Amino acid sequence: MKEQKLFSYVRQAIDNYNMINDGDKIAVGISGGKDSLTLLYALKKLPKSFDLIGITINLGFGIQDFHQIKNYCSNLDVDLHIVETQISDIVFNKRKESNPCSLCAKMRKGALNNHAKELGFNTIAYAHHKDDMIETAIMSLLYEGRFHCFSPVTHLSNTNLKVIRPLMYVPEK
Repeated sequence: MKEQKLFSYVRQAIDNYNMINDGDKIAVGISGGKDSLTLLYALKKLPKSFDLIGITINLGFGIQDFHQIKNYCSNLDVDLHIVETQISDIVFNKRKESNPCSLCAKMRKGALNNHAKELGFNTIAYAHHKDDMIETAIMSLLYEGRFHCFSPVTHLSNTNLKVIRPLMYVPEK
């Protein structure tokens, strides 16, 4: 995808859903994959007035190498915070989950939200793209019997954080 097309999709989502206001403090959840790194890049290049950081959650497996993520963020002039957790130990050793994905995802989001809140950030940006939205709607229809998808903007009342999904118009490819 050409850079201008990416920026066009991101600006359109932000404008259509009033995702970002001047003065917002936005934390991007960085997994190290193409989606989250693309989101960080697009937000960094926007001509808006907001603070931006990246937050990566170390799940505690001892196999994650954050060197390339650190370099990427450094090249964009974005601070990267790596949050150390014991999620792998809790999920696999203490709880011995047979289906660990759901609990791991909840704990990872909790660690991300808590760290952003501790730093004084008010917005979390997730890298869910157009294909994620379509897949979520189809899974909801098949498994829940309703046609539902996550919202472009969500307010988390328990943390007073806003969650935004600026890549919602961007196809995965």
